[in-house]
Order: sequence, then C-alpha cells, then structure tokens
Amino acid sequence: MESIAVIDFETTGVSPSQARATEIGVAIIEDGRIVDRYQSLMNSGAWVPPFIEQLTGISNAMLRKAPPSDQVMNEVADFIGERPLLAHNASFDQKFWDAELARVRRRRAQPFACSLLLSRRLLPEAPSHKLGNLNAWAGLPDTGRAHRALADAEMAANLTLHLFGLLRERHGRQQADHAFLCQLQNLSAAQVRALLATAS
Repeated sequence: MESIAVIDFETTGVSPSQARATEIGVAIIEDGRIVDRYQSLMNSGAWVPPFIEQLTGISNAMLRKAPPSDQVMNEVADFIGERPLLAHNASFDQKFWDAELARVRRRRAQPFACSLLLSRRLLPEAPSHKLGNLNAWAGLPDTGRAHRALADAEMAANLTLHLFGLLRERHGRQQADHAFLCQLQNLSAAQVRALLATAS
C-alpha cells in the first residue's frame, strides 16, 4: 500500500476566514499500518473561546508556550512531502490546511481523500459515521482523547486501514490506492455498488 498522510486539525472555529488552527496531528499509513507520526500545538496569536477549550482541552496558556504556527506549518509540510492526503470530514481540514499553508507562501499540490465520505459508501450499515462512534462500532483501537489532533488522526488512519481491508476482503479490490479512494468518495451509492461489483 502506498504512503498516505492522514491529518487532523484542532482550531478556534469552523472557518479559516475567522479562525486559526491550534494543533495539527499527522499519522502516516503505509503497508497496512501507521509508520510515522507528527504532532504539534501551534501559536498563531488567536484566542481560544471557552467552549473550544472545553471541547479540546487546548487552552490559551498552552498556546502561548507553543511554537509559532508558521514554523509548525513549514515543519509539517516538509514532513508530509508529496504524500497524498486524507482526513475525516476532509472538507474541514482541507480548508485549514490550504489557508495555513498560504500564510507561509506554500500551496497544496496533492488531493484529499475523505474517510467520512468513504465510510458512508463502504459502511452504510454503521449507526453513525462520526469518527469516534464509527471506530468504536468497528472495534478499532482507542487512540486517546477525542478532539486532540494526533488521537483523531490516528483514529482516521485506523479507519482508513479498515476500509482498505474491506475493499480487499469484501469486494476483491487488491489494488485499491488513494486515487481509487478519491474516485469512490465522489460516486453515488448505486455507482459505488456497480464499481465494486467489478473486482480488479
């Protein structure tokens, strides 16, 4: 299996036009397992609202001691390199990845896959597709506190490995890769059934 960078941001809000990232976690998956990790708080000078602090456990005091966000984004972009990207609810993390990269005059070249969209297509029987609920339902490892970036990145990584396993074992897709995930997530349920009926 190719190397994929699974990322997760914690932030001060939902839109990068009004909020900033406070933490990033990355889990690199390759050959069926997590092979490397990156995690850092990041200090942009943004204020963390009380409800976000309660949700994530990340306080303004913690961020004052954290490395500058520009330093962190350059480090994590170098760490990821040209690997394709994946996140759970990738539309959220992609917005912040692109916005924070732009602040250090860098630009994303690789596509994002989304484990939320993929799980809806490959695990329609799951009672919930929220990351923590889905991982618990599938019996995947507990990676630590939810709403901390590395724990969530590792949860999404384990879920992605589980989905690759389903593609192999349930659907006979031995050669599934990131490009196939990107194709799959953009199809309707009927199109997914038709595609998976033709094993590679």
